[in-house]
Amino acid sequence: MQKILLLSDTHSYIDENIIKYVKQADEVWHAGDIGDSSVTDEIKKHKPLKAVYGNIDDTKARTEFPLNLRFMCEDIDVWVTHIGGYPPKYNSRIREALKNNPPDLFICGHSHILKVIPDKKLNLLHMNPGAVGKHGFHQKRTMLRFKIDGKQIRDLEVIEFDR
Repeated sequence: MQKILLLSDTHSYIDENIIKYVKQADEVWHAGDIGDSSVTDEIKKHKPLKAVYGNIDDTKARTEFPLNLRFMCEDIDVWVTHIGGYPPKYNSRIREALKNNPPDLFICGHSHILKVIPDKKLNLLHMNPGAVGKHGFHQKRTMLRFKIDGKQIRDLEVIEFDR
């Protein structure tokens, strides 16, 4: 079983409230728009990190992290990208690849809107953790945490902070 903390759109912001949850996870996944590398450096001090770069990220982030990241966590096929869209309106950049080889769990950020949506047509779960940074239009800063146990995604929890 793996305890996952999923965040996105930090936009160079990290604080002790976020780190408290980082320390409780087995792994942290970041769905892009990291901002300053001090964010990912701080996370990596505490836990293993899987991340993708987003549209605001600089050359350093784009060198360290990929645009798309696909991996297995336990028995769950995971795909993380920053700009992915939502079921059934996926971004044109990834639409065909998703349709031809859908993962079990598709994760993106970018919108600053927290959503968890089952896509019954592609038989996948879509997650967007919203934005945990302070930059943007969102009213609450949000992250998700959940457990992956074999082929199950369970104990999904929304973590909210005031701006």
